[in-house]
Amino acid sequence: MSKLERDENREERIDMEAIVDAYGEEERAIGWYYYLAENMNFPFQAQWISRKRPEVRNVEVREMSPTDDCSHDMFVEVQYEEGTIDDIFSARLSEINPIDVDEQTAQVIADWHYWVGRGYEF
Repeated sequence: MSKLERDENREERIDMEAIVDAYGEEERAIGWYYYLAENMNFPFQAQWISRKRPEVRNVEVREMSPTDDCSHDMFVEVQYEEGTIDDIFSARLSEINPIDVDEQTAQVIADWHYWVGRGYEF
């Protein structure tokens, strides 16, 4: 059971915009992918807080990772702020905290964080 309180408005938005007409794991993953890709305004600055490393890195989120990489979790392509083009890698969207983004981008990222926080799966 999730410790995150149920948010009826967010639940309805997710049901009607992200996973509408999705009846299986693959369809929910694709629904989420396009909901995020179409509603996030790239690039944007963020903090990446990896579950594997106890450090916070400032990154630029460039775009969604390829759809094939997002069949079990949502990933974005990020670049270290001080890095070069060779420093682009994939990071879990659930580990990304946006900085000064527009309302739409903030909302869809918060929707994904909520989904993960509630323990939902595809």
